[in-house]
Amino acid sequence: MGFKLKVEGQETIELGLDNIQTVIYDTDTPDDSNARSTDVGSTLRISGKIITAVDGDSADDTLKLALWSLVPAEKADSYRKVTLEVIAADQVVRKIYFPNAFVVDYNEHFGDTEGVGAFTLYIKQKKDKTELATIDGGYPV
Repeated sequence: MGFKLKVEGQETIELGLDNIQTVIYDTDTPDDSNARSTDVGSTLRISGKIITAVDGDSADDTLKLALWSLVPAEKADSYRKVTLEVIAADQVVRKIYFPNAFVVDYNEHFGDTEGVGAFTLYIKQKKDKTELATIDGGYPV
């Protein structure tokens, strides 16, 4: 199984099968409600490894993710289009699309045993635009 991430804004960020190791999709609803709430949010938590440039290859786009996480909320570029594909046996199993995603948290971890490093990206779809988020699946094999 693998994952592909594409973030579109003023620049395009793409991470592929080599970078992303785990993805958690979450439909976020209030825990204190006794009925179905209208206060629904959607989040993605994406973790993986940072890959350095070697022998003229281009470096991965994790640096661009880190820079996106620094964009202040006042700027329009803080919201970007995000498409995540979950791939198994060369087939897309799920395709998650957030048209107005923003970074909640971004972390990079470095150590002397992990290789280059690891990252965790936590993004959320803008709450008043949740109905525009899509999850597709059931593609023919």
